[in-house]
Amino acid sequence: QVQLVESGGGLVQAGGSLRLSCAASGSEFTITAMGWYRQAPGKQRELVAVISNGRTDYADSAKGRFTISTDNSKNTVYLQMNSLKPEDTAVYYCSAEYYHSNWRKSSWGQGTQVTVSS
Repeated sequence: QVQLVESGGGLVQAGGSLRLSCAASGSEFTITAMGWYRQAPGKQRELVAVISNGRTDYADSAKGRFTISTDNSKNTVYLQMNSLKPEDTAVYYCSAEYYHSNWRKSSWGQGTQVTVSS
């Protein structure tokens, strides 16, 4: 199994920036895609951004403000969040899709809280 550990959440004022990081660890795995999701209180978890083989895709709410990137040498994915709004407040989860012994699997991180004050 791949373990994902997120970091970088916190409290920021509207208009500010945060960078989330998510490091994957384990043995004998090949990551095919990594992404960020978020879940606000009382709402369903939603996709924020995903990256696979260098291609990125963003939720409309993230386009132009958030940037997803990876450091493949470190099996780490980042989410740079700029121009943050109070509605971005949520728990942000990292996800990874990978192959392990020819089996396709997925993992989730434990989540990191992002709070944007107005």
